[in-house]
Order: sequence, then C-alpha cells, then structure tokens
Amino acid sequence: MHSHHSHSGEYVLHAKDNLDDIVNLAIERGFTTYCLTEHIPRNNDQDFYPEEKHLKVQDLFDNFEKFYHHARRLQKQHKTEITLLVGFESDYIRADFKQLIQQIRDKYAFDMFVGSIHHVKEVPIDFDITHWVEAMNRCGGTPRQLYATYFDDQYEMLKDLRPPVVGHFDLIRLFSIDDSEKPISQWPEVLERVNRNLDFIVSYGGLIELNSAAIRKGWKEPYPREDICKIIIEKGGRFALSDDSHGLAQIGLNFHKVLDQVIKLGINKLYYLDLDDGKTVVREENVADIILAPFWTQYREI
Repeated sequence: MHSHHSHSGEYVLHAKDNLDDIVNLAIERGFTTYCLTEHIPRNNDQDFYPEEKHLKVQDLFDNFEKFYHHARRLQKQHKTEITLLVGFESDYIRADFKQLIQQIRDKYAFDMFVGSIHHVKEVPIDFDITHWVEAMNRCGGTPRQLYATYFDDQYEMLKDLRPPVVGHFDLIRLFSIDDSEKPISQWPEVLERVNRNLDFIVSYGGLIELNSAAIRKGWKEPYPREDICKIIIEKGGRFALSDDSHGLAQIGLNFHKVLDQVIKLGINKLYYLDLDDGKTVVREENVADIILAPFWTQYREI
C-alpha cells in the first residue's frame, strides 16, 4: 500500500504528532511506500495562517531545513521496513513561487513533490468558508468565476513545476457544497480549463492523487469528484493514492472508501512512486491484486 502526501505536527502547526511516530504507524498499518511531504516555507508573512502569526519567515525556512534532514534520517533508519520518499507539498500563491520552489529544489535533493494550489487571489481557499467567500469575491463574486481562476492558477503551477504528483485536483470545490455536487460541466468555461489541465498532466506523465482527506472533510468520495475522475479515465490519466494525513489518526484513514470509489469507477490500475537505487521511478499495480492485500483487514477496526 502507498500514500504520496502527508504532514506532521512537528513541522506544520495545523497538523498533529511527530514524524517518528507517523512513520512507525505507517509501517504498522502496512504501508510499503509512504511519502513525507511537508509544506514549503512561504516567503512573505502576509501568507501566514492565523496559528503562524507569532513566527517570522526565517522560522519557516529553519523548520523546513530540520524537516528535510529528519526525513532523510528516517528514510535510512527504516529502509528495510518501508520505502520513504522525501518530498514537499508546494504552495503557489503568486508568480514568484516558481523561483522560490526552484531555489528549494536546488538546495535539497528531493525524491518527489506534490504540486498543489491552496490560494486564489492570495486568499486560502481550504481554510474556512469565510476565506473561500473572500477569494470568490475577489474573482468577481460567483463560484464559476472562482473555479475558473483556480484552474487557471493550477495550470500555471503545472506548467512551471510539472509536479510528479498533482495534489487534490479539485480542492476549490470543498466549501462550495451545492455547486461541487453538480457536474463540472455545468460551466463550459470551467470544464474547458479542467480538460486543458488534465491534458497537460497526462502529457508529461504526472500522477493524480485520489486523496482521501475529502472524505474526512465531509465528502462521500475522495478528491477529485467522480465527474472529473471519469474525464481522467477517458484521457488515460494515472491515479495514485494519498491520505493527506495531518497526524496519526489520519494515516490510511478512509482508504477503504477510496477503494470502493476505485472499484465503482472501473479503475484497473493504480500507480505509485518507488525508489530504484536512489532514483525515483513510477510503478503500476493491478487493482485486482490490491484488493487482495491484507492491508484492508484493519478497516474492520479503524
């Protein structure tokens, strides 16, 4: 079993628990591949979340430095028990983040990273409904304008970074409950952007995560929703699993529900990142074989 997206309370204030315990539980739960992907440091204190207001920009960079070396130690320590990939999750708040992320990648030798969008018009769109509405108002005042802007921003991120794993593709739908449950095709200009972005991801071979965090946040399915998943399938896109855990309680959480969605959609293969003599490679696994893994027996108890 594998997950490509995780966080710890040791290095992210909105998460819980320390990195050692998270890795140990991932091993106990039966993961064979687990990616450690703390958020990159933001370079402007205007981008800080409320719980970070007491910090300075340098604090974030110092914390990220500690994470990288800590993760590398754990990777070596547990190499016979689990394949840990050391990476990060991007933010892409404004154009200068391309340079920031390049500087980070030049300094550290990462195995992988998750490319995500968490802001629109410099406002976080998955923090709470108040911020989501503020972002919408800055885009013109309607959900369809916000969606269009989000997918345009995502496209810029995709072109600039070509992330090996694309994070929570339709995160913008989280707080737009009524609109998010309607097919994305209700707005042709938004659907056009979704198709464009997916075509680009497929063109460079990126993996699109089936992210179980959406379920713990109130959805009945992972990101992306079923309508977008069907488009990905039609385009020959490749799915990877992620729990997007923010602490021990969320490691592998709702993976059985993600599996139900995989079966419902008729997805035959899942993909994952692995290390081959230190080099990151993409491997595939038949869903028919994944279903038989002893990993799933634990969901009688979780």
